[in-house]
Amino acid sequence: MTLSRHDLLTIGQLAERSGMATSALRYYEKLGLLHAERTAGGQRRYSRATLRRVAFIRAAQRVGLSLDEAGTALDRLPGDRAPSSQEWSAVAESWQSRIDQQIAELEQLKRKLTGCIGCGCLSLARCALYNADDRAGATGPGARYLLTRDPADGPEPHTTEP
Repeated sequence: MTLSRHDLLTIGQLAERSGMATSALRYYEKLGLLHAERTAGGQRRYSRATLRRVAFIRAAQRVGLSLDEAGTALDRLPGDRAPSSQEWSAVAESWQSRIDQQIAELEQLKRKLTGCIGCGCLSLARCALYNADDRAGATGPGARYLLTRDPADGPEPHTTEP
């Protein structure tokens, strides 16, 4: 199907209509989540159906799915039209177990967090939330988490300066 130039959106128009930054749209295209036609001058042009794909990606992220998971789901949906109710139901069902797993993880986190607030130990040596299996203790003495950028990744390795 060939679209006329009036049926296509520039990246700026797509960004404005979708509420996404142009850099995010280019990133999604790089990942294969979005597809653009190119003009003779190399400018991107998106079909109007791309608005629906961007909305879908945002919805997937809001429920905690990764971009890879969103891409897998998008591969099961038509790229040039709205999905039928059957097509959408199949994708929604495939998300159910992932969402149920996420809910279970959040409920477990809530129980642990409530326990931490209740006990008030404030101990990184014993805390199962921030220092599971005492990962910090294996990297050396002291306040190891103050030396890391992201506690989820654990403490940075101990280095000696020259």
